[in-house]
Amino acid sequence: MTALIPMKSPLISLLLPTRGRPALVERFLKSIVDTTKYLDQVEVILYIDDDDIGSHHLDSADVQIVKIIGPALSMGDYNSACLAQAQGDIIILVNDDVVIGTHGWDKKIAELDASIPDKIYLAYANDLFKKGDFCTFPILSRRTCELLVEPYPKEYKGAFIDTHLLDLFKRLQHAGYDRIHYLGDVVFEHLHYRSGKAPYDETYGKRGRFADDSIFLALINSRQKAADRLLRILRDGETQVPYSPEPSATVKVPETLFKAIAEYTHDFLFDRGLPLRWKSFLWVWFIGRYMAERGMLRPFVR
Repeated sequence: MTALIPMKSPLISLLLPTRGRPALVERFLKSIVDTTKYLDQVEVILYIDDDDIGSHHLDSADVQIVKIIGPALSMGDYNSACLAQAQGDIIILVNDDVVIGTHGWDKKIAELDASIPDKIYLAYANDLFKKGDFCTFPILSRRTCELLVEPYPKEYKGAFIDTHLLDLFKRLQHAGYDRIHYLGDVVFEHLHYRSGKAPYDETYGKRGRFADDSIFLALINSRQKAADRLLRILRDGETQVPYSPEPSATVKVPETLFKAIAEYTHDFLFDRGLPLRWKSFLWVWFIGRYMAERGMLRPFVR
């Protein structure tokens, strides 16, 4: 049964770091205006680099905009800075190469939020590219963000935040608490160059495709510690346990394919906190990415 939405829809904050793409941001803002049911309950938090002069003018007469202009940061720091300025009850990470394609998307997300009393969940929309396989644009409640303390680790330079959060919630799922929600009928279309929907530009080029692989591995213990905290709250009702994120370990990039396979076997296949299907996927995927980075095979689409 669909949960009844509260009389006042919760405020939704869309976190949007952008660089060198003012036309794409304007396209995204237009899609918000065209599709949102409760437009006064949506805000966009823009982070623009201080040297990206061509984007400093970005604003909207129709959508609430909070604009941050500051130094270039890691993607984790960009999103954390946006989160610090956000007022929303629901927090969504988005990119400037996104177009929202579902009328009343905000109502659907608010209904999901209302259906989960403890507000611990990870949701994601249909990006028409990865679809249900990855939470490309993760949706979290404010409470989940607060419980995780640092939901968007600063170590991530340009990617893997979505996979980081999905891995964390896969650990909860494996422990018997499935709080992952794929909203297949809510379209946040990802107009990415790898899907053939956009040209390759300078912004894509500056993001190292494999730069965050080692960071994801370094934060394994951090994800398990965060999952354990959420599990204690879900299972035992504990809320006052002192918590701070686990610092990332130092991970060296394997020198050979043989060493990579051995390390990924240890890190993924021997990880008892993950479901078999997910850790098997990670094992195959990371070996493929290692080989692709070194020109051993064509890069995976992901």
